[in-house]
Parts: sequence; C-alpha cells; structure tokens
Amino acid sequence: MTSTQTTPKAGAQKSEEAVLGKALDRRLLARILSYVWPYKRMILAALVVLPLAAAFELAQPYLLKLAIDEHIAIGRLDGLDRLGIAYLAMLIGQYGLLFVQTYLMQFVGQKAMADLRDQLYRHTFKLSQSYFESTPVGRLMTRMTSDVESLNEMFASGLVSLVGDFVKLSFILITIFLIDAKLALVSLASAPVLFTVAWLFRRLVREAFRDIRSRLSKLNSYLQEHLSGIRIVQAFAQEPLVASQFNLLNQDYRRANARAIGADAALYAVVEAVGSFAVAGLLWHGGLRIMNDTLSFGVLVAFIEYLQKFFAPIRDLSTKYTVFQQAMAAGERIFELLDTNDFDAPVVAPGTQKSSTGPLIEFRNVGFEYRPGQPVLTGINLQVFRGQTVAVVGTSGSGKSTLIKLLSRFYEPTQGKIFVDGSPLHSLPVDKLRRRVILIGQEPYLFSGTLAEAVGLSESTNDEVLRALEKAGASHLVARDPLGLQMLVQPRGSNFSAGERQLLALARALCRNPELLVLDEATANVDPETERLIEAGTSALMQGRTSIVIAHRLSTIINADRIVVVDAGRIVEQGTREELLAKGGLFARLYRLQTTGVTGSHGLPSEGLRTPLFT
Repeated sequence: MTSTQTTPKAGAQKSEEAVLGKALDRRLLARILSYVWPYKRMILAALVVLPLAAAFELAQPYLLKLAIDEHIAIGRLDGLDRLGIAYLAMLIGQYGLLFVQTYLMQFVGQKAMADLRDQLYRHTFKLSQSYFESTPVGRLMTRMTSDVESLNEMFASGLVSLVGDFVKLSFILITIFLIDAKLALVSLASAPVLFTVAWLFRRLVREAFRDIRSRLSKLNSYLQEHLSGIRIVQAFAQEPLVASQFNLLNQDYRRANARAIGADAALYAVVEAVGSFAVAGLLWHGGLRIMNDTLSFGVLVAFIEYLQKFFAPIRDLSTKYTVFQQAMAAGERIFELLDTNDFDAPVVAPGTQKSSTGPLIEFRNVGFEYRPGQPVLTGINLQVFRGQTVAVVGTSGSGKSTLIKLLSRFYEPTQGKIFVDGSPLHSLPVDKLRRRVILIGQEPYLFSGTLAEAVGLSESTNDEVLRALEKAGASHLVARDPLGLQMLVQPRGSNFSAGERQLLALARALCRNPELLVLDEATANVDPETERLIEAGTSALMQGRTSIVIAHRLSTIINADRIVVVDAGRIVEQGTREELLAKGGLFARLYRLQTTGVTGSHGLPSEGLRTPLFT
C-alpha cells in the first residue's frame, strides 16, 4: 500500500460507527444534496407545489368559519352549497398537489440513490484485498442497502416535508393573526413549552440512534459471516452457540431501538397533551369572548382547526427527526467508505526499460510484511522464463501464497521490486495485469446465472465456452443437462461438486487465454478420480503457457521445469526434482516423508504418514 492509504487497522477502527453528527450537519447535507442536484428541476417543481398545497389546506378552516357565521348561525342556507363545493375543491386541490409533490420527491430520491449505489459499488470494487480482509462484508452490505435507503427516506418524506411544514406554519401564523391577533397570542401561549420539549427530545435520541446503526451493522456482519460458513456451523454442531450469540446481538439491537421508541412515544404524548391544553385554553378564552359578543362562533371553530394543524407538524417532529438522524448517520458511514483510499497501488512510470529477452517474471530482493516488524517474505530472488512451469513448495506458512498475492498486486512489496516482461509490476495497469495473470485457487467461486455466464463471464461466445469446457475435460457437465449452456448455476456453484467446480474454473481461465497461469494447488480438495480429470484439464491449460504451481501433491510437480523450495519466507533451494533429491536438503526430506513416511536419520515419523506436507 502507498503511504496515503488507510491501514487495515486504522480503517477497522474508524468504521466502528464512531461518531454520530448533528441531525442536520450542513457540510454533510451539502454533500448528500449534490446527488440530487442533477434533478433540480423536479425538486423545484416539488417546492413550488408546497405553498399551493398549504394554501388549499389553510383555506378550509376559513371556509368553515364563513359557513358557520354567515349561514348556519343565522339560518341562511342560500350560498351554503357553494361553500361546500369550494371546501371540497380545496380538499381535492390539497391532496392532488400532495400526490404530485410526493411522486416527484420519491422519483428524485430513487434516481439519486441509484446513482449513489452505483458509485459505491464501483468504488468498493476498486479497493484492495487488504481492505476486504479487515472489513466484514456484512458492514459493506449495510452501507449499500439500508444506509442508502435511509438517505432515500430523507428525500422522499423528510427534507421537502420539513420545508412544507415550515411553509404551513408560516401561513397559519399569518392567517390567525390577520383574523384575531389577541386570540392568536392565546393560542400560541404553549409554543415555548413545545420547542423546549423538542430540544430535549433531540438530545435524548441522538445517542440511541448512534447505537442503533452500530448494532445493526454488527448484526449484519455476524449474519453474513455465519450464513457464508453455514457448513462449518452445522458440521461442528455449533447451531446452539451461534444462535445464542445472535440472540445477544439481536437483543442489543432491540434495546437500542427501544430507547429511541421510548423517546418518540414521550414526545408524541407530550405534544398531544400540550395541544389538548392549548385547545382547552382556547375554548375557555373564546367562550368568554363569545358570551361578551366580541368573538363569533365561526372564528373560534376556525382557530381550533388552525391550532390542530399547527400542532400536527410539531407532533410529527419525532418522525422527521428520526428520518434526518438516520440519514445523517448513514451519510457519515457512506462517505467514509467513499473517502477510503485503500486502493491497489497506482500505476507509476517504469524505472526500467522493457526487455524481450529476459525472464517473463522476476522477483528482485522482494520482502513483504503484513504487519510492520513481522516479515513474511525476505530477500526473494526468483526468475520465471516464458514457457516454463515453476513449482513452489514448502511447509504451511512458509510464504508461498503471499508470493502469488504480490504477483497479482493484491498487495505491494515492502522491499524490492517485481518485474513482468522487463517492466516494473507497479507500472502496469491492474486490470491489464490481471488479464495476463490468472489465478486458480483451491476453492473456486462460481457466480450464479447460466453456465455460459459463469464460465464465460459474459465476455466469451457460446462456442468459445464450449471449446474451453471440452479442453478442460468438463464437457460432460453440459451434456448431462437438457438446457446445456443455459443450465442454471446456483450461488457459489453449490449444485456442482468441488471437483466439478474446479473443472469449470479451469474452463473459465481458458476463456481468458492468460499469458501466465498460477495454480494454488487445484487438486487439494478432491478425490483421486476427480484429481485425474483436473490434472488432465490443468495440463491442457498449461500447454504452451508460463505457469507457476503452488505444489501440495507430488503429482502436480513431476513435470515442472524447476522447483523452488520456500521456508520461513526465504527461498532455500531451487532446481529440478532430480537435482533437489540428490542434494538431500529440505525438499528431499519432505519428498521421502510424503512418499514413504521414512525420513532417514532426521528423526521424523517413519511410517503411517501419507498426508501431503506441501501445504
């Protein structure tokens, strides 16, 4: 990794849902709004609709006042029908405009969040292997799903609704003061109490919502990990333990929600109570004025309607605050991910001219540390010439797989350099490098879809896929199903055996026609019969190609041009099989131990051991 990148440890610490900001963080809100700015015309249309809808709504109590004072109270029915029609028209106008406003904002929210999800997806797939190794997949899933949905909810029912509430409250204040200023002051006497309660509510729920998002992320991470490893859970009969641990996480999540629900219910109850007291005070004051002939009954009824409409947005403040709090918290986590620069190292200008006569692959004094001060590879010098098959053997933990990770640029060397065809590895674009170098591991992963898609990765034609399957020895998998290449592949290829998945992985590599093939012991987890099929497919794949084979079983290195023995992160021996056996070093001891169980005078077990040691 480069020096500007976030280290796995720091990234893990930072992404622990650390700090929940303000309910309306201006900086964060501006960044969120940048995603809806391309749809500003639709937002403007929705904003224009709001005052019109508020005017239709607030005309209704006034029409009711006119109906009572000018018709019902004096027994004059002439014109009352017109007021009724006008009242109905106001209702239709109000709800029709609210439909338009809601539709526009839902549409904008979906478009903007689709753009954000697409950016998140593309960004995440550029991150390095080290980032994925230190970050639970469940946490990333939460970012792309529920966190994005929280932002969408803010656009759909929060942001514009808040503006609409402000417009409506302003209209109500203007209207009631124009009708009767003294009665308006009496009606608003409880407003300071409401705003104090709202401020206290904000402080109560902030911590609860921080906890909710943290608990949800942990719950998703736990689910993803144990559902992915369900076979291990069942094989070791760990269902009760896993269920009890999940229950603890689930209960923590429930308790966090309960705190927010309690605060929400308290706010709703207080607002309802204060509103009821306000109406009671209005009735008392208004009733006295009606008795003194200084107020009409219609005005009192209209004020009661206006007061209820005034309290409704405040009563719904808890819902809106919830929406904004969740959106701001979700935005913090989403932009934290988007700001993560733990990418594959950038391409830099080559420091060495390309050579057509040198080795295809060269490691020059390469060293690597996953953690500072704990070297995994030290002083690796290795050349692989075009067309050669080089086997890498050694005990478990000796550093074999790390060599391959460096070659594929999943990690960068901490010392030395790697060259491909004479050019420094870091001067090659990662996408082009990984088209030239194909890695086939012990547990191949197949994506769901049709067989043609899983093997050809939607880049190869059906004819190319069929030829690759035949060359890999997997054509019988097509013949056994009437759908042929259109047969469905279940997630992770679970409808195929381990050996069949490996054959399909070989065919997938053939479709790419790689320049360099890397085999991380493709036959480690299969039975002998399937092993023979895979070895035949592997031989076809390796024919005419440069290959690096991490050896586990001796059968995979019989035809290797050169064997490299790695021990404790260093290359300790190199040569052909015959040369290394004659030398009598580490390879010779491992060879005798695997083939006969006898190690001569080195004190290792001399019988009963047939398990491969080249792990």
